Amino acid sequence: MLMPKKVKFRKLQKGRNRGKASRGIEVSYGTYGMKALEPGWITSRQIEAARVAIVRRVRKHGKMWIRLFPHKPITQKPAETRMGKGKGSPEYWVAVVRPGHIMFEVDGVDVEIAAEAFRIAGHKLPIKTKMVARRDIQEVT
Repeated sequence: MLMPKKVKFRKLQKGRNRGKASRGIEVSYGTYGMKALEPGWITSRQIEAARVAIVRRVRKHGKMWIRLFPHKPITQKPAETRMGKGKGSPEYWVAVVRPGHIMFEVDGVDVEIAAEAFRIAGHKLPIKTKMVARRDIQEVT
């Protein structure tokens, strides 16, 4: 699982996830990318499940990049605990994703293989996604 080695503060506030992504919106490393169409939180387990799905399709022919990292801790109080007594302890980590953010990239594979890999990986994530190509190549729909 992905998680930070060290953080300045153990517990964060929930925050709001409004607007579109301003950074990480172009395919930088590979030829094809997987773009988020909705805002949401993606857990480290979901990132790992999508990574495994992409690696299984791409195999040794191509290379893959993960463009998101879970920096935000999510806390939970134990089950059947009364209200009060402070905030719960950190349970898992999430990456905050806004529409337009490129989450995964692949290179060295055909369009069909990349599309199939991103389609299967998209089923592992809680948000809608689509495949995009690099700017100097034609747009994929």
